[in-house]
Amino acid sequence: MSQFNILNQPKPFYLIFFIELWERFGYYGLQALLSIYLVRQLGMEDDDAFITFGAFSALVFGFVSIGGFVGDNIFGTKRTMVLGAVVMMVGYLIMAMAGHQQTIVYVALGCIAVGNGLFKANPSSLLAKCYEEEDNRLDGAFTLYYMSINIGSFLSMTLVPYIAEYMGWGAGFMASAIGLFVAVSNYFFMRHWVGDIGSEPDFRPVPWKTRLLLYSGIIVACGISAWILHYLLMANILLALVSTAALLMFLKEIIAAQGQEQRRMLVALILMLEAVVFFVMYMQMPTSLNFFAINNVEPVILGITINPVTFQSLNPFWIMVASPIMAWIYNRTELHGGGPSMPLKFALGMLFTSISFLVFPLAAYFANHQGMVSSGWMVLSYFFQSIGELLISGLGLAMVAQLVPERLHGFIMGIWFLTSSAASVIAGYVASLTALEIDDLSSAVDTLPVYSEFFTDMGLFSLAVSVGMLLSAHWLNRMIAD
Repeated sequence: MSQFNILNQPKPFYLIFFIELWERFGYYGLQALLSIYLVRQLGMEDDDAFITFGAFSALVFGFVSIGGFVGDNIFGTKRTMVLGAVVMMVGYLIMAMAGHQQTIVYVALGCIAVGNGLFKANPSSLLAKCYEEEDNRLDGAFTLYYMSINIGSFLSMTLVPYIAEYMGWGAGFMASAIGLFVAVSNYFFMRHWVGDIGSEPDFRPVPWKTRLLLYSGIIVACGISAWILHYLLMANILLALVSTAALLMFLKEIIAAQGQEQRRMLVALILMLEAVVFFVMYMQMPTSLNFFAINNVEPVILGITINPVTFQSLNPFWIMVASPIMAWIYNRTELHGGGPSMPLKFALGMLFTSISFLVFPLAAYFANHQGMVSSGWMVLSYFFQSIGELLISGLGLAMVAQLVPERLHGFIMGIWFLTSSAASVIAGYVASLTALEIDDLSSAVDTLPVYSEFFTDMGLFSLAVSVGMLLSAHWLNRMIAD
């Protein structure tokens, strides 16, 4: 039986699969609406909304390494996962009631960022503990796990914009809270499946002083997060400090290691740095690419008029279609010893990502007289971007599980998400370049060349990066295998 087969996975896999699915339903429902909400409900300019979105995303990912550390060493992987889901649910409930109050919105986003940080690294860390070190089902399992993320995001990105359109912003954010409620309920009904799996703190009682300190720290972190969203420079400084500290700790672990363990950890660090470029491209979807869809894409697919915000759901749609195929390919090739190495997969992922942006200059050439392009170009672009995502983001956690010692899984998986955090800030400023240029323009004919030039630059830059990655892939693979 193929290792890809979802029926061939250990029972804890299914619990982790579904809790991740519903948690992501909540988060991507928020992501689908947030940048538009900031513009239309709070009255922000496009560039300010993009930069605020980038700062929030940086906080979301920046707390993940802390959550991984708490799960590994203090509170336990499973307890931390559930605690994070509850804190996020509180954030969505506050968001649903925020209305036009910008301060309340920042408090809600602070809770969501901290809750996500506590949650995000721990399901993947728990999943890695379900498999023996040499179990060749691991790549397929993480690809299927990544598919659960995209099932949740596809459902929310398709449904939540319509809920917000017809029932109001509050109802849209309430749908996200419901997703978290389902995730937590699912865990409590099935938690006996992971009764003997977890980090060391999961199997010992937590002193009440430790609990009090942790809960107090969460409240303080939510308040600080809300405060720094008022002052974006502070968000950038905080990210720089956290990133530097995490990088130094990782380098310390690399220096302390020896032999093959040291070389593998060094390759993991190089691949993480390469992934920063990918995540800058990826984070254009909820910002510049989303507004391009609103301003310059005909919102019609298969003869059906859609809400242009739901074009974002093409990304998880293609992930769901391609994930089983990619997992099957990985397992078939690896069974015969001929599969592409992890560095080569990352390089190919960057190549597909560059193509996804270079599609748009061609689309602009075929635009109609009103400056609108066919939705088919969005479908094609999201296809290439999604294949690139599967090869980089989809395998990032498996890369950590393969190249990093198990004692560091939670912490290094947190650093993997920290690459997304650094990229989010950069991506927000990059996306704001389109907003600054089209600020005084009003028609699709005017905005089309601005977006076309922007996406051309992005595509060519990532193409150059992909060539460098292709040239270095063989050398990195030798470091892993030697």
